[in-house]
Amino acid sequence: MSDNPSPSDDERRLAELGYKQELARSWSGFSNFAISFTIVSILTGGLASYGIGLANGGPITMAWGWPLVSIMVLFIGMAMAELASAYPTSGGLYWWAAQLGGPVWGWFTGWFNLIGQIAVTAAIDYGAAIFTTVVLNVIGIDIGTDRTAIFLVFVVILVLHAVLNAIGPHLSAVINNISAWWHVGGVAIFVLVLAFGANHHQSVEFVFTKTVDNAGVGFGGVAFSFLLGLLHAQYTFTGYDASAHMSEETHDASRMAAKGIINTIVVSAIAGYLLIMAVTFAIPNLDDALDPAKNSGYPVIYILENSLNSFWSGLLLIIAAIAQLFCGYASVTSASRMLFAFARDGAVPGSALWSKLSAKRVPVNAVLFISVFAFVLLIPSMLVPAENAPTAYAAATSVATIGLYIAYGIPILLRQLHGSRFRTGPWQLGRWYRPIGVVALIWIVLISFLFILPTDDRGYPWNDEFTWNTVNYAPIALVGVVGAIGIWWLVSARTWFTGPKRTVEEAPDAGDETAVNA
Repeated sequence: MSDNPSPSDDERRLAELGYKQELARSWSGFSNFAISFTIVSILTGGLASYGIGLANGGPITMAWGWPLVSIMVLFIGMAMAELASAYPTSGGLYWWAAQLGGPVWGWFTGWFNLIGQIAVTAAIDYGAAIFTTVVLNVIGIDIGTDRTAIFLVFVVILVLHAVLNAIGPHLSAVINNISAWWHVGGVAIFVLVLAFGANHHQSVEFVFTKTVDNAGVGFGGVAFSFLLGLLHAQYTFTGYDASAHMSEETHDASRMAAKGIINTIVVSAIAGYLLIMAVTFAIPNLDDALDPAKNSGYPVIYILENSLNSFWSGLLLIIAAIAQLFCGYASVTSASRMLFAFARDGAVPGSALWSKLSAKRVPVNAVLFISVFAFVLLIPSMLVPAENAPTAYAAATSVATIGLYIAYGIPILLRQLHGSRFRTGPWQLGRWYRPIGVVALIWIVLISFLFILPTDDRGYPWNDEFTWNTVNYAPIALVGVVGAIGIWWLVSARTWFTGPKRTVEEAPDAGDETAVNA
């Protein structure tokens, strides 16, 4: 492959993988990075789910948890980047799994990925709705900040994102490019304003040693709380697989998709740490920040409103809300491409409908599918008592995180099993693929166990104050869906789902070092 591939080189590689060029290949390498960076969105996950970390472990979760998760995610990202370079297709994770392990692996990976994509879209847009309702009230549009107002704004945001995604891929690239710079600039403003404008700063000792023991079981103490609190950072670091899902729309995809994944993780890790440290140092009172009666379930909003004057707190809330709107928009884009590719291979009921492209070469029906099911997933936030609505949000983040990371882990495992038989693309790990992949898999297993646990001690059946309103429904949802697709596979799908389908007749050259694995 040449150093500066023309679009025909990308199309040739795509043909080798079995597909004709249907989506518009109009994205640059920066645009590919920008969509993953936008979906990770440290101004979204880092702020909207901040309360999960603060309530579980306390300030130490921010000071030590974020760097720990960042390092572990980089291992996962490097393993995924090697796969994205070898197989630059919109199917991404499920395509890699099907190619390396066969249809059954592709089937389950695809469904985990799709569930995770829908859940992360729901969680992102719900978090954006929380901040947007506060902003609207700050600027004089008094719609309230109760959960009914939040849910209605959530619905409006979903509709807005669906409509904008339907317009065309060029607009999507432009919006994500703007978003990347908005996030970088937004973090800089957050850090400067909180560093020089906050009316109080906590000590270094407070930030790096202060703990909150909120363990939901009778053992483990602060250490167990700290582990539960890692959901804050781990949820933030989701969605960087978007660089792979946009491969068929990116120039020089076999390099740019891999770089998009790695650069997203590195930039997000550094900028995100600066952001959450600035917020943590600005906590006016830890007890009040954790008190649902005073923080409405979202400590960051409490911290901003009580550490800054109304102008600066309002400005930062507006910056965060707009960043979160960018994030949700990008999430719908990525998820719709994943669904398009999965449906293109016949894996989803009504596949012909979800893989259909508009005149502007956008999978509009797939966009609508993602938006509708993201709405359905957050309906429980309106069914539980108002004070437990944040629990429903936390569960949505758990579903998103577990679903996506299991989907990340399966092809990494299969690549390990292939060993030296795996034919790499231009971006490769060399002999380091083995230790990097092993560390990535161990971490995925650990977090998948941790995040099915309730974050509220009343969510455990053996607690005297047990209530279903605080149960983490993430494992219930995942077991239900996985059980359903497992039964579906055994009863029906194994007889007709054969994995990726070729839409072109061209065969790859026998001597091509990046040819598809046999």
